[in-house]
Amino acid sequence: MARLTIYKDNNTSTTMVPNLFIDEYMDGANDAQIKVYLYLLRMFGAGQATSVSDIADKFNHTEKDVVRALKYWEKKQLLNLEYDEDKNLCGIQLRDLNQAASADAVRENHTLSLSAQTAAEQEPPFAKPTYSPDQLREFKNRANTEQLLFIAESYIGKPLTPSEMKSILFFTDVLHFSDDLIDYLLQYCVDRNKRDFKYIEKVAISWAEEGVTSPKQAQKYASRYDKSVYAIMNELGKSGSPTSKELEFINRWTKEFGFSMDIIFEACERTVLATDKHRFEYADGILSSWSRQDVHHKADIRRIDELYQKQRSTRSSKPSGANRFNQFAQNNYDFDALEKELLSN
Repeated sequence: MARLTIYKDNNTSTTMVPNLFIDEYMDGANDAQIKVYLYLLRMFGAGQATSVSDIADKFNHTEKDVVRALKYWEKKQLLNLEYDEDKNLCGIQLRDLNQAASADAVRENHTLSLSAQTAAEQEPPFAKPTYSPDQLREFKNRANTEQLLFIAESYIGKPLTPSEMKSILFFTDVLHFSDDLIDYLLQYCVDRNKRDFKYIEKVAISWAEEGVTSPKQAQKYASRYDKSVYAIMNELGKSGSPTSKELEFINRWTKEFGFSMDIIFEACERTVLATDKHRFEYADGILSSWSRQDVHHKADIRRIDELYQKQRSTRSSKPSGANRFNQFAQNNYDFDALEKELLSN
């Protein structure tokens, strides 16, 4: 997801928490909502940008928890959320608390009459039951449970506690996740250095609420909030959600090749300067070449560039023969076939 610009209606630079927020707004907000709003005030005071992913990582919440908190404060009229043409969150406007308080006063009677309904609507659709020892024992005796617990222990890196086993039972019996989806869920969280099952449960519930039933759907849903994916898309001049093929390229660059973002951005910049078409394929060609040449830092790229310039200078200084193209290594590339392959993607 793109970085979010945070700004206020007025031009004050204070990061202090207004008394009005403490007196009028904290009481009705939950822990996540309060943390998110205070963090926004802090980031505004520091003049720094942030993102949904950054806030989620900061407080060990899911991205959906953060979005819910932002929408809560939007309903309270403490902030405005701004979206780009593809409906991606791109900006947050912090409003004057006095204006929000005036608006709340107008709606006071309606708020009181609807308070019970609002509380009911905020109840999570999926709740983890309190499993008994007998239920846990029955789960462990199921045919496929042993393999599932082994997979979980492999990802977490230790034997599971009874509480963690109950979380796995929750995923299967209440959320109705398949073994493949639970496998992907654990991999997704561990890849983000999140091994706490409270966090894993939050991710699982957010997927269930979105109707995710397969690893492919989970990957597509998770990519909506992955700041690195959208940063790379932006560098290549792309907008909107990535296609499955584009996600394959990005995952190869970040996971298989293990490139840092500055290396990927360098390849993207060269791609944009070179072509308007098939940019993912072009960037993949650059990064695949750098991977073969053991590039780890931008200094390695400069080394490759300097070597190329020296070789080019050496070739150009040689006397030209009857056919100057004989100075270059001959390659048997079928450019027609390559063009057809690119156009078919």
